[in-house]
Amino acid sequence: LAGTVPEEPRCTVERADASLTYSLFLQRFAFSRPVILGGVTDNSAFRALCTREKLLAAFGPFPVRLSTANTYSYRKVDVPFQEYVEHLLKPQDPARLGSDTLYFFGDNNFTEWGPLFQHYVPPPFRIPGTSPAYSFGIAGSGSGVPFHWHGPGFSEVIFGRKRWFLYPPDKTPHFHPNETTLAWLQHTYPTLPPAQRPLECTLHPGEVLYFPDRWWHATLNLDTSVFISTFLG
Repeated sequence: LAGTVPEEPRCTVERADASLTYSLFLQRFAFSRPVILGGVTDNSAFRALCTREKLLAAFGPFPVRLSTANTYSYRKVDVPFQEYVEHLLKPQDPARLGSDTLYFFGDNNFTEWGPLFQHYVPPPFRIPGTSPAYSFGIAGSGSGVPFHWHGPGFSEVIFGRKRWFLYPPDKTPHFHPNETTLAWLQHTYPTLPPAQRPLECTLHPGEVLYFPDRWWHATLNLDTSVFISTFLG
């Protein structure tokens, strides 16, 4: 479902295609800056399993754990997946705080969702000394997670469009931890001088963003979106 959040055509994150070698990835991006990867994997089979109908048929009665969409995720709520999709998966209310917004991302029961993840083809690059862990998410238009940081990882859009905002570790963005990304975009972003703006880009289905260790990032789903991240821990 298309949302009401307009897409920003400008992209300030570097892009690379399937010609990027592993050695160049390590040299140019792995430890220094984000990159958007296009055409490095084919997840058409995984995408076919992630339609609303297929996911409800396979996982409808199973519980999913929702987190609050704020920087520190104070609260967790367990609901049946079908209840989340039919009653909670809706556009972000601009007046609602992130601490009052429930978001499905990351807390998956691998016993139940494992068969789905077996069909996912992760990006072909790794950071030496790390191992991958998947986090799968579905969220409504205008929703997202405000600025936070953690270890390195990849994030791929399966359905919808997802806008990313990124700052390097030494540039802490100005934000309130309970403010949604949508509210930050509407109120704080327009006041930023060009030199203080984040790196940003909108990802489309099949595109993968890599973010290095401890880079600040915030996300905004422009549509009802399905996405999966590969965290390198």
